[in-house]
Amino acid sequence: MNDTYDVVVVGARVAGSPAAMLLARAGYRVLLLERGSFPRDTLSTLLIHQPGAALLKRWGVLPGVVATGCPPIDRASYTVADVRLDGCSWAVDGVRTAFAPRRHLLDSILAQAAVDSGAEFRDESTVLDLTFDGDRVTGVRVRSGGTEYTVRATLVIGADGMRSTVAAKVGAPVEIEDPKLTCAYYTYWSDLPQRFRLHEAPGSWVGTIPTNDGATLVGAYFPQQRFGQLRGDGLGALLAAVQHTAPELREQMAGGRMLERLHGTGDQRNFFRKAAGPGWVLVGDAGHHKDSITARGITDAFRQVQLLVDCVGDGLHDPQWLSRALNRFGVQRNDMLITDYRNTLTTAALAASRHQIELLRVIAGSAEFTDRYFSAMSGACPADEFVTPELLDLLAST
Repeated sequence: MNDTYDVVVVGARVAGSPAAMLLARAGYRVLLLERGSFPRDTLSTLLIHQPGAALLKRWGVLPGVVATGCPPIDRASYTVADVRLDGCSWAVDGVRTAFAPRRHLLDSILAQAAVDSGAEFRDESTVLDLTFDGDRVTGVRVRSGGTEYTVRATLVIGADGMRSTVAAKVGAPVEIEDPKLTCAYYTYWSDLPQRFRLHEAPGSWVGTIPTNDGATLVGAYFPQQRFGQLRGDGLGALLAAVQHTAPELREQMAGGRMLERLHGTGDQRNFFRKAAGPGWVLVGDAGHHKDSITARGITDAFRQVQLLVDCVGDGLHDPQWLSRALNRFGVQRNDMLITDYRNTLTTAALAASRHQIELLRVIAGSAEFTDRYFSAMSGACPADEFVTPELLDLLAST
C-alpha cells in the first residue's frame, strides 16, 4: 500500500466520492476510504434536485444514473389545507428533471467514477484516528481487517456523515445549532403512480418519491417529541399519517404492497460545524446537517464538493494558498446554505401558518409562480429571490 497521498477522503458516499473524483481529475493523488462494504444502502430520501442533477451532468456522471432506470421526475405536487400546487422546478444548465436512484446504485456509480478518474478506493477501511504535526492534520490511522496502518496526506477530507470521526478527532466546533424538529419513517411501495407528491397537515408531512424498479418511497414526518411514542409501531404510524394527511394515496397503496422493511430515524440534527482547519476540511453531512424534510442533503453535498474543489484549485501544496482556500470555502459554504437551512427549519416545524397558506393560494393561481415555488424548493431559484414585485402585487390585490 502506498502510504503518502495528496488527499485522503474519509467516506465514499455522496460527498466523499465526488470530492475524490474531482480532485483526482485535477491531478492530485487521492485515496478514498469507506468503512463499510459496497454496494450497500443507507438511510436516505434519495432525491437529487435539479441543481444536483445539473452537477452530475457537468461531471459526466448523469448518464450512469439515468441508466439505472430510475424515472425522471419532471412534475411535483404539494397539497396543504385546501390548496394544491402542480408544477415543476426550472431547469438548471439544461436539466429540468430530478432523479431519485436507490443509494446502493448511486453510491456505487459515484465511487466508480472516482476510481475511473484516478483515485484509489478502499472499502472496509475504518479511520481510527488522525495524525498531527502540532495542530496540523498530516494523515489518518486506518484499520482494514486485522491490519492497521498510517497514511500521510496534505489534506484530509471528512465526508463521513453526521457522526463524523474526522470532525470529532479535530474537535470541530459547532458554529450554528438548532433543536431537532422531526422524526421520520419510510418504506417502499409497489404499484403507485410514479409521481413526486407532498402533503402537509398540522403536525404531519407525507411524501412520495418514485425510484428504481417501479418502487415508490412513501415517507411521513412527525414532531420530534412524538418519537418515543411512535417508535414501537413505526409502520402503523406511517400508515395512519398517510390516511390522515393524504387519503387518496392511502387508497392507492391498497392496490400495491410493501416491498421491504420500514426505515426510520429520530436523530434529525440541525447544525453547521466549523468547515475547515489546518490540513482538514469537512463536506456533506460531516460539516452541515439539516432535517431531511426538504430532501436537500444529496444536492447540497454535491454543491459543497464543487465549491471546495473550486476554492482549492491547483494550490493544494502551497500552505498559505491552501489555508486561504479552506477559509474561503468555510465562509462561502455558510453563505450558500444558511437561507435554505432556515427555510428547512420552518418547514420542519410542521405548522403552516395562515399567511403561508394564503400565499400558496395566490401562487396556485399562476403556473409561473407555481414553477417558481418549486424552483425555490429545489434550489434552482435562490430562496431570497422567490418573492418578486409581481407576486407582491398579486398578494396586495387579494
